[in-house]
Amino acid sequence: MSQPIHPLDPITASEIATLKAILAEAGIEGPQIRYSYVMLREPDRATLRTWTPGAPVPREIGVLVTDKAANAAREMVVDIPGRRIVHDRVLDPATDGWGPILDEDYVAAEEIAKADPDYRAAMERRGITDLDRVRCAPLSAGVFGHADEVGRRMIRVLSFLDQEGTHAMFAHPIEGVVAHVDLTEGRVLRLVDTGYPSIPAESGDYLDPAIAGAPRTDMKPLRITQPEGASFTIRDHVLEWQNWKVRIGFNGREGLTLHDIAFNDRGRMRPILNRASISEMVVPYGEPQPTHDWQNYFDAGEYQFGRLANSLVLGCDCLGKIHYLDATVVDDFCQPVVIPNAVCIHEEDFGTLWKHTDFMTGQGTVRRQRRLVISFFVTVGNYDYGFYWYFYLDGRIELECKATGIVFTSGHPGGDYDYATLMAPGLGAPIHQHMFSARLDVAIDGDRCHVDELDVARLPMGPENPLGNAFTRTVTRLRTEAQAQRDADNAVGRVWRIASSEAKNRVGEPTAYVLLPEGQPGLLAAEDASIRKRAGFATRHLWVTRHDRDQMWAAGYTPNQHPGGAGLPAYAAADRDIDGQDIVIWHSFGLTHFPRPEDWPVMPVDYAGFKLRPEGFFDRNPTLDVPEDPNGRDHSSRCCG
Repeated sequence: MSQPIHPLDPITASEIATLKAILAEAGIEGPQIRYSYVMLREPDRATLRTWTPGAPVPREIGVLVTDKAANAAREMVVDIPGRRIVHDRVLDPATDGWGPILDEDYVAAEEIAKADPDYRAAMERRGITDLDRVRCAPLSAGVFGHADEVGRRMIRVLSFLDQEGTHAMFAHPIEGVVAHVDLTEGRVLRLVDTGYPSIPAESGDYLDPAIAGAPRTDMKPLRITQPEGASFTIRDHVLEWQNWKVRIGFNGREGLTLHDIAFNDRGRMRPILNRASISEMVVPYGEPQPTHDWQNYFDAGEYQFGRLANSLVLGCDCLGKIHYLDATVVDDFCQPVVIPNAVCIHEEDFGTLWKHTDFMTGQGTVRRQRRLVISFFVTVGNYDYGFYWYFYLDGRIELECKATGIVFTSGHPGGDYDYATLMAPGLGAPIHQHMFSARLDVAIDGDRCHVDELDVARLPMGPENPLGNAFTRTVTRLRTEAQAQRDADNAVGRVWRIASSEAKNRVGEPTAYVLLPEGQPGLLAAEDASIRKRAGFATRHLWVTRHDRDQMWAAGYTPNQHPGGAGLPAYAAADRDIDGQDIVIWHSFGLTHFPRPEDWPVMPVDYAGFKLRPEGFFDRNPTLDVPEDPNGRDHSSRCCG
């Protein structure tokens, strides 16, 4: 579409052109101007509630403008229909950090490193004289107290030997060398060389038959067919499936966003979530050697992982009756880029929905569960991440994050080394975490909600529990933003109940959904570590904040070289009332990855995620009307399972 028809539609190519023209009219143009975070600034609640189809569509687009010549950046918002700039703030790099890494920075960093005499000498000491055989991995720099880096756009460079001329460079890390590259002045500010001498020699080419072995010949085809088509429809970004209604968005920073999630409960459309997305993710490494102790990446804020989305392929990434959506993102020059097949939508069978066999009559009844899948995949350097939103017939919602790709590698000193796994002779993989922050703008039967923390509790034997068999659960209302910074605790089965402060079910209880965390560790870095200041969101599994239109980013607007404290810690510092208010749930979760040899040379998918389950939202099982599967009954038996 050349023009949006709804306020939440993804930005269009024509709007991107208008944005650039308006900025040019204001004098913001030229060969050294770069554009980041070009994305819709979504309208406020009042505007969305009062807008009607056919009315003028309010559209504001945010953009971070970097002037490379002036070494300056500014945060701006442009009213597209009004053709005017409505917000303009110059960033202070010392307190605000910088925008994300630009595409050209990767090329520049490698050229700068290879031109540096100390870097070249470090390579020569390892017997490498042909720098064309060296592949550089420029990585976000973080903040580690280097006073000479303040105000400069920095990047740090690790290096690998391109031994096979393939994708397998990670098998050959040039350990011990890291170049701290100043992109502002185009020079290596400092070079670290620990003197580590050896480079692992074994190939890591997982497509080489000598490593992978001959392809199996005994796997029969597994065909998933829907001869009558899929059970969902999508029109103008609105998806409808089995009582669910979801508006689909996409932007270059978060990737997939879901809006206006509602369930048709016997003819009544009931809201559940205003918006759902992954706001941020961070990958902090636990290797203390100077080559790797600085490694931590904010994949959304520093790399804009929505721009790194894959074009998905039928039969490879998705199976069955598939509907794909293209996505339009924006490059560093404010030009639209279309990613074909960026979003995949399909249905999956998910086994038994409900079942019972009457022991008196011997008659059985069963219904099958199925789920709707909305997904996308991104590649951020060596890792690949899939984000799969699942919607179930019974009202459940899940997010499953899939991590695969190639583990980041290092040299391994041998022996019992606590901070990296020996993957192959001389090859290590440092321990690390993948921490995600889901932003859930909740609307359980309306915008006014509250959150209770529920823990199971054992009861002592006594007059009210004479046999000691009783147990219960405690209910703690989270009333302020300071109180609502919570950790998961699987030992007490901790969950968080998000309930309407306005609606009740037929037994008089607030309608609610429960957030079920996996309860894996949060951020493991020490209390005073730099990454703990910068990724404060990952120090708690749950945050609850009052809704604010512009409080979107778990680690802040510009995490690249930000000194810390932005995002959720800053939002929650206001300590606003959250009891019966318009609130946002932020859930931090992830993987703590101690790599295994089985993760090499390419990693099988590992999983992290969470579940949202209705609890008193419905008055009874909402799937009683699901029919039998006509292909499921075996007429020779009493009951189909």
